[in-house]
Amino acid sequence: MKNLAQSNYSSAIQTVKDLKAKYGNTWNAINPEIAARMVAQNRFKTGLDIAKYTAAIMRKDMAEYDADVSNYTQSLGCWHGFVAQQNMIAVKKHHKTTSKRYLYLSGWMVAALRSEFGPLPDQSMHEKTTVPALIKEIYDFLRQADAIELNDLFRRLEKGEDVQDQIDNFETHVVPIIADIDAGFGNEEATYLLTKKMIEAGACAIQIENQVSDAKQCGHQDGKVTVPHEDFIAKLNAIRYAFLELGVDDGIIVARTDSEGASLTQKLPVSNEPGDLASQYLAFVEAEEIDINDAEEDDVFLKREGKLVRPVRLPNGLYKFKDGSNIDRVVLDCVTSLQNGADLLWIETPTPNVKQIANMVNRIKEVVPNAKLVYNNSPSFNWTLNFRNQVYDEMLSEGENMTDYDRNNLMDAKYDDSQLSARADEKIRTFQIDGAKYAGIFHHLITLPTYHTTALDMNNLTEGYFGEEGMLAYVKGVQRQEIRKGVSCVKHQRMAGSNLGDDHKTFFAGDKALKADGKNNTSNQFEAISENNKVEEKLSKVV
Repeated sequence: MKNLAQSNYSSAIQTVKDLKAKYGNTWNAINPEIAARMVAQNRFKTGLDIAKYTAAIMRKDMAEYDADVSNYTQSLGCWHGFVAQQNMIAVKKHHKTTSKRYLYLSGWMVAALRSEFGPLPDQSMHEKTTVPALIKEIYDFLRQADAIELNDLFRRLEKGEDVQDQIDNFETHVVPIIADIDAGFGNEEATYLLTKKMIEAGACAIQIENQVSDAKQCGHQDGKVTVPHEDFIAKLNAIRYAFLELGVDDGIIVARTDSEGASLTQKLPVSNEPGDLASQYLAFVEAEEIDINDAEEDDVFLKREGKLVRPVRLPNGLYKFKDGSNIDRVVLDCVTSLQNGADLLWIETPTPNVKQIANMVNRIKEVVPNAKLVYNNSPSFNWTLNFRNQVYDEMLSEGENMTDYDRNNLMDAKYDDSQLSARADEKIRTFQIDGAKYAGIFHHLITLPTYHTTALDMNNLTEGYFGEEGMLAYVKGVQRQEIRKGVSCVKHQRMAGSNLGDDHKTFFAGDKALKADGKNNTSNQFEAISENNKVEEKLSKVV
């Protein structure tokens, strides 16, 4: 796919030449090479182009994971197009390719950061339109990153530098987005309509959960209410039909189950024959045997094994599942989803424990051998404490003397240099490798990393800037680091498109163009960042 820029460039030149011949003198000012350059800098014309392109990438990656589990994929959650753009620019700089790196769009962050209602909890209260709008925004920023980088390469080409191969084999910043549609924002028709908007914006993968739409809760909080399988299957169908209608035949559906932490259901489905899906769902509902003479007015009853039982109903009308049934419900949810059109699974767990995840996945694989997970490496977990607890138990079972450790205070910084901490940190480091190998995790993501990094960076900058360090806090902690680490937006005018705009104005107006990149541009104080986004050594010495 890398040579598309070259073929687009060549074909665009010929297309414009043909158009000039067709329309005559009125097109004299149009330069075919300039038009072709602009075409090359805008590879994707629509969101559907992006969805089709990225869906093919995900399908290829899924097949490669099936062949070799070391080929797992990763993403970070982004709440703004600029955050996503800088993520992918950094990926290309540090890892030389965007292969196997995606983006995640979190409903939690949309609710908390992008709703016109203001900050909201993760309960599907934000506007539906915010989700497709953010998808479009992210891809606008990624396409801008393409245009800026290619424009720089074309500038260098004009100066006689040998960069033609870099142009011909340019790798786009556009990568797959796994987009969170929560529980579908209503009935299956509402899910279908919103899915279409998300696909049209560029989404190739839709993640949907099996909670009740109007009672949706964050997966890491209490009070979750799941729906019967038939209701969830209807929404899986709605998403698939939306993909097919829009011509994204390879579209990905990620079916998420919250049953591990959910203890309630809103509906008692209708069973048509023993052992059907509704019957299996009803079997999980907690019920008490009752004599009809002891029944209350308007009670609800089920017949089980020839006995009359009354489902346990709470004052709010919700029904309670049997204690200890959660893992069995998770497995049935996953198997049923994969058998009814889902491509990938998402299981929310109470802790990040590879063995616990693997126990569930292995049961699923007994029915669907190629079952694969998208797993949330969630900031809702206390990773340090969880893994120190796991290692504490391991060391104890190995006969280690644990008297130096206070089991109730393992977060204490005094343990940071201990053997326990070293082993725990190594488990955290290899968690994604181990999860991919032993627990069927195809895609690892962190839902809210940029929410937390923004808060942390503002905390650190504020502490110094409004204190004794003053401006040095910014220069030392931000700008100097940007320069020395080659962060692309150190020249923020360029990153916002100023240089690109100057070239466009030159294309359009020639020598009459009023450009920003003159001798009085203070950005000239910064040395140019090399093609690998590394600052030249002499700049570090100056600073």
